[in-house]
Amino acid sequence: MSGPEAPLLVDAEADVRPSPPAAAARRALLAHPALLMAGIVLASLNMRAALASVSPLVGEISAAFGLSSTASSLVTSVPVLFLGAGALVTPWLGRRFGAEPVLLAALLLLGAGILVRVLPSVYALYGGGVLVGTAIALLNVLMPGLIKRDFPDRAAAMTSVYTGAMIAGATLVAAASVPLERAFGGSWEASLAFWSLLAAVAALAWLPQVLIARGRTGREVRAGAGVRAGAGVPARAGAGPVEGAVRAGAPSRSVWRSPLAWQVTLFMGLQSLWSYVLIAWMPTIFTDHGMSRGTAGVVFAFNNLIQVAGAFAVPLLAGRMRGQRPLVVLVTTLVAAGYTGLLVAPVQGAWLWSAALGVGQGGAVGLALTLIVLRSGDAVTASRLSGMAQTVGYLLAAAGPLAAGAVHQATGSWTVPIALVLGVCAAALGVGLLAARDRTV
Repeated sequence: MSGPEAPLLVDAEADVRPSPPAAAARRALLAHPALLMAGIVLASLNMRAALASVSPLVGEISAAFGLSSTASSLVTSVPVLFLGAGALVTPWLGRRFGAEPVLLAALLLLGAGILVRVLPSVYALYGGGVLVGTAIALLNVLMPGLIKRDFPDRAAAMTSVYTGAMIAGATLVAAASVPLERAFGGSWEASLAFWSLLAAVAALAWLPQVLIARGRTGREVRAGAGVRAGAGVPARAGAGPVEGAVRAGAPSRSVWRSPLAWQVTLFMGLQSLWSYVLIAWMPTIFTDHGMSRGTAGVVFAFNNLIQVAGAFAVPLLAGRMRGQRPLVVLVTTLVAAGYTGLLVAPVQGAWLWSAALGVGQGGAVGLALTLIVLRSGDAVTASRLSGMAQTVGYLLAAAGPLAAGAVHQATGSWTVPIALVLGVCAAALGVGLLAARDRTV
């Protein structure tokens, strides 16, 4: 594995070493690279699609159920909340059942959640969001680890494929949601439900890989000192979630007690917060200022597409720098400039603000993921810091759309919500400058 992007791949199974039967199953998977590639691309297309499909239709959803702005914001906030909650259990599920079966289950759960969300009940609307958020959390955590495991010599290239497919999925869905609603006779339910087909196709692509990889789970050995000390000594039956595991001997320092880990985590959470406010409310901000729903959806899709530029360029630059403070300043300035534009001339400069925000958003998430690894002294620490950052970060981010909706409802304007997000940008700048120092947890 080479190149500056390689450290980004934090494996949810980083402390697990395959036994001979497990290695044989993985070789069988890699004997079908086209199948594996198709599965990765199709799964990645789903990782933002179910979230991006809602934003252009939030006005119709709110009208159908008589929701206030605060209640409408929960349509986006609930899935994001469970992105954090789901990240807590994903590493254990990956170790216990294997990445392929859990990814298949996640795609099936995602499809089910999308369909539940369009049932004629506000409880189903939110309950489907719980399923959608949990499913995406499983995909978020396991996909980078699977790429690291199966493509160690092409990790950077495969990361580009995976990231590009994820953003492409969000762009496609954001642009197509309103036209689909019109094509289905004004049914927002049919427009949302349509994307369950994308999850079903991805699940079909993963099914052969699950069959090839069956038998791998439960035959893993913990890497590290414990493997060396316990070589040749079988673990007792029922010793833990991974059958036959030998645990490493020396416990490492808890990342939860590290100030640097909290700085990295807060930067991850704050940049996620400003992004999910846009995912929830950007089209509505435009339509509230007179833009048509179709045009607002296209501008929102452009915002998703342009994120590719920042997501690729910033990690490349970060990997070549000892400290990443200039990049923290760059991405936070771009996002703050875009939000300021939404405040002063939302419609007139919509494309410009969308571009500035997109590059800043993509760069910020790429930088946040890079900092997780650059601030970690070893792979196991990186895995634990990744879990901490995703859990706390998404829980923090879930408050953004909810708070923005509540403040908008209370004030009748987007001025105060956007001003508050500018405060978030300032906070992200502060913690980001601390997290970008050349130190390790």
